[in-house]
Amino acid sequence: MATVMEAYENHINPAVARLFRLMGMGSTAVRAEGCFVYDEQGREYIDFLGNFGVLSLGHRHPRIIASILEQLNGLAQTSRFLLDKATASLAEALAGITPGDLQYCFFCNSGAEAVEAAIKIARLATGKSGFIATINGFHGKTFGALSVSGREPFRAPFLPLLPRVIHVPFGDAAALEEVMARDRHIAAFIVEPVQGEGGVIVPPRGYLKEVEALCRQAGVLLIADEVQTGLGRTGSLFACDEEGLVPDLLCLAKALGGGVMPIGAVVGRPALWAPLFDHPWLHTSTFGGNPLACAAALAAIEVTIEEDLMGQARQKGDWLLSRLKELASRHEQVIADVRGRGLLIGIELTKEGVGGFVIGRMMEERIIVGYTLNHPRVIRLEPPLNVPWEVLMQVYAVLEQVIQEAEAFVHDL
Repeated sequence: MATVMEAYENHINPAVARLFRLMGMGSTAVRAEGCFVYDEQGREYIDFLGNFGVLSLGHRHPRIIASILEQLNGLAQTSRFLLDKATASLAEALAGITPGDLQYCFFCNSGAEAVEAAIKIARLATGKSGFIATINGFHGKTFGALSVSGREPFRAPFLPLLPRVIHVPFGDAAALEEVMARDRHIAAFIVEPVQGEGGVIVPPRGYLKEVEALCRQAGVLLIADEVQTGLGRTGSLFACDEEGLVPDLLCLAKALGGGVMPIGAVVGRPALWAPLFDHPWLHTSTFGGNPLACAAALAAIEVTIEEDLMGQARQKGDWLLSRLKELASRHEQVIADVRGRGLLIGIELTKEGVGGFVIGRMMEERIIVGYTLNHPRVIRLEPPLNVPWEVLMQVYAVLEQVIQEAEAFVHDL
């Protein structure tokens, strides 16, 4: 039988296998717990990437596992012709914790699917076909989600994408206002409260509220993509909460599944669901809102609130950010900037290639970190929100040493 690496080379993608080898990631994970992952040789790794924000509760949180096992012993999948308590309970819970008057839910299996649903709902509710999105924004790689994403290397091979999509600079409300003033066919503006894959870009204070006001004035819907920021990652239950923003549609996924089950959701205002009252089967998902995923999501919400993971993200994130900024001041040839909110943190390096050195060295020290997809000079740190303090300090100490070593590497570039 082929090894795992051979199977990747022969049946998944040989380029992926080569990259794993080059970055020192050729081991096979066999189990995980909390913020630790273990390979086939029993080696322990600290997971500070967390599947790009999925693992806000860490690997295999016992409350999530227990909820799934309990559900599995009763109803694993729905017949779709009988009501399902887990799905109904999750919808009610999300309506209760999301901003403002968001009330109705559509469930799917991923963030990209949530964005696809939001795009369709916005078109249906407004009768308009245009969208505004942000440069370097990331919303997924399915056709519609890619259309509103703002990174050309991912878009170009699949052109033409959806028509009438205009990209404006993130954080620039004036540019958004200008587009809305000249184009009356815009259904919605879609935005991440903090750009994740764009390089962990935090907008200017007040930007989101200004965006909300502009959208209301122009009759344009506001879609908040909280797939990566939602459920405590930035130090609030939702990043929208930090400015009192109430979007028309809110997209969730990643951490919603408790780090175990795939699930995505769109939560929206009642008026936007009105067209679906007459045609409830216009947009559906076979596995969306299945009982197992909904049980995991309900438990994830409970754990996030009961363990105050928002507060933990704020406190630990403030500590780590302050030390990383001080580290950057001592190594200006290596680190160009440090930014973030809560435990979504980006370290922007000064030169291409330095990231590979840093990620490789961290892997040698058995610590997993990674790039941001749209900005490869930025290394992201996304540990579990309940990461123990001693682990947080250990990772910082190793990172401090690796950045010091990177000084010599930068000189050779």
